[in-house]
Amino acid sequence: MASTSHGGGGVAARMRNAASTFCSDSQPLIADIRKTVLLMKDIAVQLEKDNLPDKVKELEDAVIELVGLSELSVQFSSAVQAFANRYQPGEEFTNFSKLFEDELSEFKANQSSDLPKHPLIRQFKEAVWKVHHAGQPMPGEEQEDIVMTSTQSNILNVNCPLTGKPITELVEPVRSMECRHIYEKKIIMQYLKSNQQRGRCPISGCPRILQADKLVQDPLLLIEIDEMRKMNKETEVEDYTMLDEDQ
Repeated sequence: MASTSHGGGGVAARMRNAASTFCSDSQPLIADIRKTVLLMKDIAVQLEKDNLPDKVKELEDAVIELVGLSELSVQFSSAVQAFANRYQPGEEFTNFSKLFEDELSEFKANQSSDLPKHPLIRQFKEAVWKVHHAGQPMPGEEQEDIVMTSTQSNILNVNCPLTGKPITELVEPVRSMECRHIYEKKIIMQYLKSNQQRGRCPISGCPRILQADKLVQDPLLLIEIDEMRKMNKETEVEDYTMLDEDQ
């Protein structure tokens, strides 16, 4: 849909607010999908124990479809935010439809389309495999690969490279749509404005040049951070338990 771009900053601000609301509204759906997949994994394990491989395969196909829908929601939401961040009113007509499609296509191009390697799907397959093959790597995978699946996630860095804070303690975390690294929003924006390293990602070894409009709080980010926060608390409890047993 084409539209005139009159209205100044008020239109741009409303678009950013609408994009933020859309992202927030997507979070419960994505969280429910992740909970459902974990429940389906437990059911599949029991079916595998009961030697019902056809039922397990049906569940696996359903999990792949659900994860695909979740990824599509994340992609769509991220593209909406990037589009709203980039939009600047002007005198000429703005083809909003084309701008959004361009953002979505660019985001998809930077993401892996190999759903079977998605962490949730890998964990599902690993859990089923362990029923009859505990301690053995799944076909086509090395032992190191299968061991990592239980902790593997879409989070690439556990600390903000600029503040040094754990991402679980960030006030307003954002993730780059390009390299998927996570930062404190206020600090990374200051970093980009200062033109340090010509805007290159501050993560050591990452060659990507960051763009301010591509730093978004996709709906999956807060969910993953919350999951990491809970996992850290569970680890702390286990450590204290082991310490008490040793004393």
